Amino acid sequence: MKNTSKHVLVTGAAGYIGSVLVPTLLARDYAVTAIDNFSYGQASLLDCCHHEQLTIVRGDIRDEQLMRKHMKNADIVIPLACLVGAPLCAQKPLEAKSINLDAIKMLLDMAGKDQIFVSPTTNSGYGVGQDGIYCTEETPLRPVSLYGTLKVDLEQYLLSSGQAVSLRLATVFGISPRMRLDLLVNDFTYRAVSDRFVILFEAHFKRNYIHVRDVVRAFLHAIDHFESMKGQPYNVGLSDANLSKMELCLEIKKQVPDFCIMESEVGKDPDQRNYIVSNEKIEKTGFHPQVSLQKGITELIKGYQVVRRNQFSNV
Repeated sequence: MKNTSKHVLVTGAAGYIGSVLVPTLLARDYAVTAIDNFSYGQASLLDCCHHEQLTIVRGDIRDEQLMRKHMKNADIVIPLACLVGAPLCAQKPLEAKSINLDAIKMLLDMAGKDQIFVSPTTNSGYGVGQDGIYCTEETPLRPVSLYGTLKVDLEQYLLSSGQAVSLRLATVFGISPRMRLDLLVNDFTYRAVSDRFVILFEAHFKRNYIHVRDVVRAFLHAIDHFESMKGQPYNVGLSDANLSKMELCLEIKKQVPDFCIMESEVGKDPDQRNYIVSNEKIEKTGFHPQVSLQKGITELIKGYQVVRRNQFSNV
């Protein structure tokens, strides 16, 4: 479905997800205003600059005057600007709150009744699940990090507005023009390719995973089905990829046979999440991921002929 009349405002547009989302929106004939502070020096949107329907703004989403100006024309808002992950938010707690929560609440407060939000939150809000029990959207949220807590608070504010869909993303993986190596699948695959070994802490901890291109598809799906999905949260992940860290490494080892996996009895993962997730709710709306974990690992192995660790990280 193409739509020439809709204008999408994307914050954090030059980030890991935004750098895949923005060209996809443009290919569907949306007009896009892409706002980013380019704090990592990334050049990931340069390939989109020939699009007449793209406006790029270098700015901070906490700047009320700037955001009010660009909110005026937006039909759809996708707020991606965020300090992502438990370690980074723990390092910068005040900045995390101002960006991850307060700035997006500000956008909601200045929005007109016809402006809609499709927002990424996270399934890290589930914190520590129960063995063998899948977390659904009805499962009580018990975040174990500031990152998770801010996302839970944001989701409550979003959904109470009646103008938003919340996508609780699994741990994202895959190649993006603004690459990140500090995400679990990306990290472990990089270690397999470059170091040939990994030392696992708490190797039994489980998480769910989703490819970055499928995240973009989920945003488009939520836009296309907004009326039936609004006001609700949806888990977004691969239903066949609720894997422990050890199981993930064994999947990587299928493609990198000399990958040596070691377990440490001493030490703790700084991110204490451990849960399995049901994605049945969004699947019932007709959304199904298209990139398997194994396909994503194949893609990462190719990409790691190009990139090196010191170029791509958030922390």
